[in-house]
Order: sequence, then structure tokens, then C-alpha cells
Amino acid sequence: MTVPVIVAAKRTAIGIAGHGFAEVTAPNLAGPVLKAVAEQVSSIDSPIDDVILGNCLGPGGDLARVSSLLAGLGVGVPGVTVDRQCGSGLDAVVQAASRIRAGDETLILAGGVESASTSPWRFWPPVDGADPVRYTRAPFAPHGFEDPDMGVAADDLARIRGIGRERQDAYAARSFARAAACDFSAEIVTVNDVGRDERIRPNMTVQRLRRLRPTFTPDGTVTAGNSCGISDGAAVLALTTAERAAGMSALRVLGSAVAGSDPALPGLGPVPAIEKLLARTGVRPADIDTIEITEAFASVVLAVSDELGLDEERICPEGGAIAMGHPWGASGAILLVRLASRMLQPNGPALGLAACAIGGGQGIAMLVERVA
Repeated sequence: MTVPVIVAAKRTAIGIAGHGFAEVTAPNLAGPVLKAVAEQVSSIDSPIDDVILGNCLGPGGDLARVSSLLAGLGVGVPGVTVDRQCGSGLDAVVQAASRIRAGDETLILAGGVESASTSPWRFWPPVDGADPVRYTRAPFAPHGFEDPDMGVAADDLARIRGIGRERQDAYAARSFARAAACDFSAEIVTVNDVGRDERIRPNMTVQRLRRLRPTFTPDGTVTAGNSCGISDGAAVLALTTAERAAGMSALRVLGSAVAGSDPALPGLGPVPAIEKLLARTGVRPADIDTIEITEAFASVVLAVSDELGLDEERICPEGGAIAMGHPWGASGAILLVRLASRMLQPNGPALGLAACAIGGGQGIAMLVERVA
């Protein structure tokens, strides 16, 4: 079996929906990042075999192919778009790694993109002459299953697992403080003159967060401060074989896993995925040096950490989606960009984990290792 490795990782800044990327479509977000990553791996003696991008709410029409053409990769480079909701960007990289491991491809660009700002409005067809009803989100589960909105589910999870408001706000304040202390410029491709993450606020202290009211349920503990914002952004990684990457800084993909869980509590989806991944690789939680879990809600990250016995200090050590934002289809790939940025530094962490919770009760996880 061929060993897949990540050899380049870039992203846009993460924009607040309706702000810096308000008029930038998903292909125009992804295109410049694809171009930058392609240039970064131009020394590899291989053509780009495919482009795989995750996306949730775009206009359709195979967004990956459109983005590839916009990036100037050439008409001979194909593209495919995948949708695993909030895990789409990570799933795109999982698919790329699997195809390289199988020996089917040699060089793939994979990641995700989301433009909440420009996503099209859709409507259900009229029924019995009534006015059409706006389609706001895809069903995460069919009739007969609970299908809560993610914010409501995060409140339910906090209540069931006993994760109080104080603990959620403390985690959120940590996310804002750590992100505000970092310089992410090396991993960002400037698009539309936006080169900095727009949501990060250095003054989001616990005291400020305490003032915010519950957002999703009247007596809940989830607020706009301890959950992510609606965002725009894109992230792309280049994957190739270890042989082709000889002499390059790289992350070896040790394995990945997906799993299903209770649709009523989708925030616990990463737990069975991570457990499956660790069982496959023989890695223990204590062995993992650095962890990126999409901070859709503080209650989700804390519940997953509690369930698996993870070291909270190793989770999102430079802040996460609470501070930076959560562009749904891109977020899983952004986790890997963050791991690559940290792990490929001199004496960087050796072993990293990325994981996402997914609406409808799914989880996805990937384990990567710094190549010595």
C-alpha cells in the first residue's frame, strides 16, 4: 500500500458572513487557494490527478470543477464535490488519502469551501396552492427520528452531560484569547483584500461572555459567545505519495474513520469515529500531542473531551471555530491546515488528530504524523 502524505496546506481568512467576503462566491473563494497550493507543489514530478472539495450550501454544478477551472489548473484536471455537511472538508481529504493509498492517484488537491454569504435561497414546491416555503436547511434525519437544529442539540447535550454555562464560557474565552495571540498569516491566502480572520476578538473575556443571553432555547446555556459564527472560507491541502514527497516537509496520514451516532445528540458524533480510528491505528488518547475539533459549540468539544478522556489543553491550542468562525463545508479541512501549520514547525508536535461533529449524528476523524 502506498503511504499518503500532506505536503501543502493553505486557507483563506475566515470571514463573518455578510462582511469581507459578502459578494465572493464559493468558487471564487476556493480558486485562489487551489492556485496557491498548486504552485507550492509544482516541483513534484506529477500532474494533478483530481480536485476534491467539500461543500454544504453552494450553488451545485460541481463546485470543485468550477473552482479548478477558475484556479487555472487546466481543462485536463477534473473535480468532484462531496457533502458530509460539517465534515465535508475533512471527508474530501479522507477520500484523497484513500485513493493515493490504493495507488489509483499520485497527486490530489482536497479541502472544502463555504460561502454562507452567497449561498442561494431555495424553496420547497407549493403544496395544494399554498405559497412556497423557504428551504432553510437539509433534513439531517428522516421522519421518525429526532432532527434538532444544531444549536438546540448543543443545549440538550450540555444539559444531559452536565456541562454548565460557566464551563462553556471559560472554554470560549480561552478560544478567543489564544486565537488573538496568534499570527496565522503564513497559512492564509488573501482573497478580496481579506487576509485576517474577521471574528477574532481579544477582549472576549469570561465577564463579557456572561452577559450574553441564551441563543437557541430560553433556559439554555449556549450563546452567541460560546458557539461559532456563520462564516465564509476555504481551505485546500495537497496529498501525494511519501515517495514523491521525499525531502519535503510532510504529514503522514496514519488513518481515518467515520461513524454514526444518535441524531438527537449530533455533538457526540466524533466519539465513535475517534474510537474506531484509535482502535485501527493502535494509538491511545494520551499519545496524541495536538488535537483539532471543530468548535461549533463549546458544549460539543467539552462533551467529546469528557467522553474520551482527552487532555483539554491539547485541544485547539491556538483557538478554534468559536473565535475564528465555522464555514461549514471548509471547517474540516481548516482543522488540517491548523495541524499542518503547527506540526511542521521545527520540533513541532509529532502526532495530531482532527475531528468533526456532523448534523444527523455522524462523526469523522483523521490521524496525522509529522514525517521526520
